[in-house]
Amino acid sequence: MHVQPRTPTDSDPVVIPLEPFEPFYRREFAAVVGLAYALSGSRLAAEDIAQEAFMAAHAKWEEIGRYDYPGGWVRRVVSNRSVSWLRRRSAETRAVAKVSLGMREALPELDAPDGEFWAEVRKLPTKQSQALALFYLEDRPVKEIAEVLGCTESTAKVHLHKGRKNLAKRLGVEP
Repeated sequence: MHVQPRTPTDSDPVVIPLEPFEPFYRREFAAVVGLAYALSGSRLAAEDIAQEAFMAAHAKWEEIGRYDYPGGWVRRVVSNRSVSWLRRRSAETRAVAKVSLGMREALPELDAPDGEFWAEVRKLPTKQSQALALFYLEDRPVKEIAEVLGCTESTAKVHLHKGRKNLAKRLGVEP
């Protein structure tokens, strides 16, 4: 008995081949650390935040690795963890200030010449700072920014527009 091979149809599910985790990690790591650094302002925290995000992706790689853009998932985790890190850092700083009788030390500044720029970006509302970091630091298109932030492209454009406008105001430049 001879069986004809089945021809795939449009209704068949599309199976995205699973890229091995290691090449993905090597390709994306530096950029993801850069994003975490821009959002957190700390090199040490940036590496930790990025590592945590990649560990989370590795633990779910069978699922995450099949996404159209697994790097977007990792960047979303980094963006969220950077915000959490800043909140913890702020709470720790307030606690230390209370303990030291109201004396508050200034937080260390970035070494980079554009440290002032990123310090102002971090002062913006969360989604605006995340959108600006993804756009200017990583040169991500609006579609990918929307995927990372978990919003529509039009909402991502609004975050970018408002972020630029607020940043221009903070830096005293014309928008």
